[in-house]
Amino acid sequence: MKDYLIVDGYNIIGAWPELARLRDIRLEDARDRLIDILSDYQAFSGLNVYLVFDAHQVPGTGGKYEQSRLQVVYTKEKETADELIERLVSDFTGRRRQVYVATSDMAEQHVVFGRGALRLPARELLTKVKESRKEVRKRLEEESKRGGNTFDSRLSDEQREKLERWRRE
Repeated sequence: MKDYLIVDGYNIIGAWPELARLRDIRLEDARDRLIDILSDYQAFSGLNVYLVFDAHQVPGTGGKYEQSRLQVVYTKEKETADELIERLVSDFTGRRRQVYVATSDMAEQHVVFGRGALRLPARELLTKVKESRKEVRKRLEEESKRGGNTFDSRLSDEQREKLERWRRE
């Protein structure tokens, strides 16, 4: 079973330098970049990621959208992101899965911790994202050194030798 990561979207945008610069130019670009980053992170980590945004900053929205298996959730009218995050934490805890909430809002961290989730400050999530990128680059470099992404490159030496013996028989 996969664990859950619930991300307070606008809080993370304000806390990560790259996204804060984008937000100052165009909020939509910062949101899109965060979606891209978390889609990649979800693929690497295997977590069920829910990215929560306040709908009051996106007129005409409200509801859940799936992008590359990343759940992007906008609050309903007159609902805050904190309320939705707390509801998701309550829904997901107790299912024999761990729930993490990424936000630097101290009040929200205390509330979700009280409901059984683990806190993940924005800076720590950024560190995890950067580490996952490094690991992906490292794996890709290792694959390219072994001959790329071919079937043969994924076999161990023992498996290769066994197949070669069968071929010669």
